[in-house]
Amino acid sequence: MTKREFEVTDPVEIQKILQESKILHLGLIDEGTPYIVPMNYGYTFENGKIILYLHSAVEGYKLDVIGKNATCCFEMECGVEPFAGKIACQYGVAYYSLMGRGKAVIVDDVAEKEKAMALLMKAQTGKDFEFDEKLVSIVSVIRLDIDEYTAKHRPAPPVKFEE
Repeated sequence: MTKREFEVTDPVEIQKILQESKILHLGLIDEGTPYIVPMNYGYTFENGKIILYLHSAVEGYKLDVIGKNATCCFEMECGVEPFAGKIACQYGVAYYSLMGRGKAVIVDDVAEKEKAMALLMKAQTGKDFEFDEKLVSIVSVIRLDIDEYTAKHRPAPPVKFEE
């Protein structure tokens, strides 16, 4: 991160980014070619460690890529607000973002899949849902074990009033 003054390290603010963002951009590598896909997610965030859960069809390109190369990255953002200035270079966008790297793991354990889907629905809707083996048998669950991450807040500049 170039501008350290924008770095977010407070776990409460990182939790807020995880709660308020709704789409995660998952980055994968297929034999040297980048592949990025937007996805809904659920998460756990404990003691500074992030685990992300995604759901998918039971087969498809994304799962094929993960099967060949589990290395992944992700990015999410929230609080996106454009701001204006007097000249072109003063225009911009305020936002919070979270990005990181890790490994993608296809979850086979039924209990973990049930937990993951409940976390995903909680993150996306704010509501609690229960899942059983039958419901999770028709989806794949991908766990992102995050090794490193950074969070950022780009605030809007203060408004200056002319006299």
